[in-house]
Amino acid sequence: MLTRPRLRSALTALVLVLGALFVPGVGALGGGATEAHAVTKLTHSQATSRFTSSGVTWSSSGGCSNRNVSTCTSFDQLNLTSAQGAQTLKSATGCALNITGGTETGHAGGTYSHWNGYKLDFGKSTCLTNYVKGVFTYIGVRGDGAPQYRSGSGNVYADEGNHWDVTYYNCGGC
Repeated sequence: MLTRPRLRSALTALVLVLGALFVPGVGALGGGATEAHAVTKLTHSQATSRFTSSGVTWSSSGGCSNRNVSTCTSFDQLNLTSAQGAQTLKSATGCALNITGGTETGHAGGTYSHWNGYKLDFGKSTCLTNYVKGVFTYIGVRGDGAPQYRSGSGNVYADEGNHWDVTYYNCGGC
C-alpha cells in the first residue's frame, strides 16, 4: 500500500500528465482554434492603448465606453488575443481600421461572443473588404445569412452588411 506522501506524489504526477494532455490549444489532445480556454482579459484603457499604438481607431454611436450600455463601444474584458488580432489585421492590411463594437451589452450571446471578449466589429471599408474577400477563405453563410471568411490562423470574419463581425480565436499570427 502507498503511504500518504507517495500517494499524494502519484496523484500530483497524474494531474500534471492529464493537464499536459488536455490543455486546449496546447496539450497533445487539446483542440485548436475552436475550444475555449483561459484567456488574459484587458481593461478598456489597456485595449485603447494598444489600438492607439497601432493606428486602430474606434467609435461609439453613444459617445461612451460603458460596457453595460449598448450604444457605447467598450473594451472592458476584451481578450488580449482579440486586441492583438486587431493589431495584426491593421499591420497585415495597411487599411484604416475603425472598431464600432466591442464587449458592450447588446450583441448575441454565446461562448465566443462580444461580451466574452472574443469579438470585435469593424466599420466597412473598400480596403478591408477587398482584403478579407481576396485573402481569406470563404466558408459559407452563418445561420443569420452573413457570408463568412476564415483567415489562415482560423479567425472568422462575417460580413454583416454595414460592418465586419470578427471572431478572434487567436491573435492572428502576432
